Amino acid sequence: FHQHPELSYEEYGTTAKIREILMEEGVEILPCPLETGLVAVIRGKAKGPVRALRCDIDALPIQEDSGLSYSSEYPGRMHACGHDMHTTALLGAAKILKKHEKELGC
Repeated sequence: FHQHPELSYEEYGTTAKIREILMEEGVEILPCPLETGLVAVIRGKAKGPVRALRCDIDALPIQEDSGLSYSSEYPGRMHACGHDMHTTALLGAAKILKKHEKELGC
């Protein structure tokens, strides 16, 4: 995600990659009228409270001059705000929650 930053309302590739990863994990993607971003659900089997998680996926219009091997491949755009980490962390949480969905409340 860090190498392919997209600005707000332009996160088409990011959204597609998130969708791909969630679908590979068997996570249900809900219909949503947005062009970028998505809504997914992991339905628990046990009775209990519902929890919602969200993350930001957009980047900032800043030139990355870090020289790191994984720096932005797009001139004038970078994840200087940590949203690439937000995305990665939430995908990790979704993977763990999906693995334990029978224990989750709904």
